[in-house]
Amino acid sequence: MAEVVLSGAIRSNLLSMQNTAKLLDETQHRMSTGLKVNSAVDDPTAFFQARSLNTRAGDLNNLLDSMQQAVNTIKAADEGLTAIQKLVENAKAVANRALETPIVASKSEGPRQAVTDETQTAVAAFSGLASTDSMSIQLEGMSAYSVAVGDKTISALVDEINGLSGVSARITTERSIMIEADDGRTLTIGGSAAATLDVAGTFTNGTNRDKFEADYNELRIQIDQLAGDANYQGVNLLGGDDLVINFNETQTSQITIRGVNMKVDEDLAMSEIDDRYFEDDANLRATIAEIDAATRTLRSQASTLGSNLGVVEIRQDFTDKLVNTLEGGAADLTLADTNEEGANLLALQTRQQLASVSLSLAGQAEQNVLRLF
Repeated sequence: MAEVVLSGAIRSNLLSMQNTAKLLDETQHRMSTGLKVNSAVDDPTAFFQARSLNTRAGDLNNLLDSMQQAVNTIKAADEGLTAIQKLVENAKAVANRALETPIVASKSEGPRQAVTDETQTAVAAFSGLASTDSMSIQLEGMSAYSVAVGDKTISALVDEINGLSGVSARITTERSIMIEADDGRTLTIGGSAAATLDVAGTFTNGTNRDKFEADYNELRIQIDQLAGDANYQGVNLLGGDDLVINFNETQTSQITIRGVNMKVDEDLAMSEIDDRYFEDDANLRATIAEIDAATRTLRSQASTLGSNLGVVEIRQDFTDKLVNTLEGGAADLTLADTNEEGANLLALQTRQQLASVSLSLAGQAEQNVLRLF
């Protein structure tokens, strides 16, 4: 088909309308997307610069998530230290109460005014007592002692009992025989001689510190369990785990928070209490000194964690602002000015209307030829 021949005026107006339509499409696309650079075709330099800025902003956003998780890990450890400190304070209170609790011997006392002469034999002093009679004396948790009674003087009997470990005997001012368990634990006296002397039985009338020892050791267990539970997403700064926090996308800027082992047999150094350990006041004071040292360790670690947390939060705030700066820079390169694009759209629509009128006028020149026929 032969090409349609257009006059110069019509062709000029047609090209103008086509250019205007193309500009209208571009302007409408910018307004609909909000971007003046939608692809590398629009502006290669701005497009790839913006992509680089947005990529880094995305990487830093991911780091912000990691930093927040690190903050939570540090806070979990700090909360664990606070709770452990309370348990340590309870342990000190237990030790102080033990120190303030005097040990009172458990005792058995025979009839008063029964001993008139300590140089007499027991057989002579107490009717019904045979020379072969004996008594057994047992302290709680220990083997029983056997003491022959009948053929000894009362003074010798008292001396022999005093020679036993943890047991005392004496003649009171009321002239009675007194047998005591020095540690305040249960005293059990039996045998034919004990019955005759009227000192037989089981006696729990003393005071000891066993309960404080048990309470203290239980608190040690609770401290260890709490330290083991102070983890966040598998990282326990109180259980010896280290925490590495990256501050940039290339991992060249970071901080390593060293874990500690807040167990009673590790960094806290709070020794387990053996049976009868609290009977000696010097031992109790040594235990209190260990507790004070553990408290200083906890406070030092809390200070270290607080300092590290401050650093992480500062970097977190900086990174958040840097992300905004990067995204803002990318936006400056690619975002469209809606006011400007709106003015362009209005101007192009007016130009399109004028081009239509101009094309109509150009066509009238050829229509005048028809009037010749």
